[in-house]
Amino acid sequence: MTTYKSTPLYGGALICDLPANFADVSNIRQVPDNQEVYIDKDGFTSIIFDIAERVGGPGSGAEIDGRALTTHLEDLVADDIDRVKVWNTTPTLFSRLDEDIPAYTLIATVSPRKSDSASASDADERSSTKTDFTAIILTLVRLEREKTDLLITINVPHIRGEYDEEDVDLQLGKQGKLIGDAVDYAAKIWETFKVKDWGLFNEV
Repeated sequence: MTTYKSTPLYGGALICDLPANFADVSNIRQVPDNQEVYIDKDGFTSIIFDIAERVGGPGSGAEIDGRALTTHLEDLVADDIDRVKVWNTTPTLFSRLDEDIPAYTLIATVSPRKSDSASASDADERSSTKTDFTAIILTLVRLEREKTDLLITINVPHIRGEYDEEDVDLQLGKQGKLIGDAVDYAAKIWETFKVKDWGLFNEV
């Protein structure tokens, strides 16, 4: 059972519950001002909050917001977009935000780049961590008044030997433990996320 703790973000302007065993990466290395990054002390999963400029035209709706979600996903994975598979996209309700603030979540997977150069594959063989794929749970909150898109990304690398391959088949709806846990983290964020200082979005 995951233990959660109330975690202030951006100097307390935002707050939500995050897993207690996740560490603030800014204590280890520099993180951009518009981001908050937390990583699992016992694994490889990370949770990233990112305040970005709103993309797309005015107004809201499945089409406008869907395009914005796609744009942000493309920015996130950059050159890896051709190896991304989006499994589902759903409207998302945040318990402590106004109901008229649209939010959406998608689950995607990114397969690793297949290297065709012998030297790179040799290096891969020597590397002890071989990532089979990375699952991404990306939540987009559309703050039109603030001209802001808030992105909450949970990255879940699946490293060979670190998970049960037979438990994961997204085609059949089998998420496995790591993705299942990440979905729980996301649900806890949707339930507990609160804006305490809306002025934050003018500053970043």
